[in-house]
Amino acid sequence: MVKILHNNSCSKSRGVLEYLDENGVEFEVIDIISDPLSVLELTTLLKKLDKKPLDLVRKNEPLYKSVYADKTLTDEEWIEVLSKNPNLIERPILIKGALAMVARPIENAKYFIEG
Repeated sequence: MVKILHNNSCSKSRGVLEYLDENGVEFEVIDIISDPLSVLELTTLLKKLDKKPLDLVRKNEPLYKSVYADKTLTDEEWIEVLSKNPNLIERPILIKGALAMVARPIENAKYFIEG
């Protein structure tokens, strides 16, 4: 089963959900806005993605621009920020077992599911 870290206000995230549904992929939706990831969950996710926390930050978000753009934070500090501000997390993210990927563009989701 595929897990999708989802934000319903995100059109890309909704598009990947639609793709999964239309293609009969069994999935579980994790709404990262209403149910934010813990520090441990984010740490585990980053290992699966093989990324640094800053790689997951949505740098066009107003919160990032107004509060964090000029800050130099450690990985641990960024994980705390992402845990407390899930709208800053790049999405959607697909997880399948020990693997995960940011499904932007949607072609990434197709490759992840079919590849």
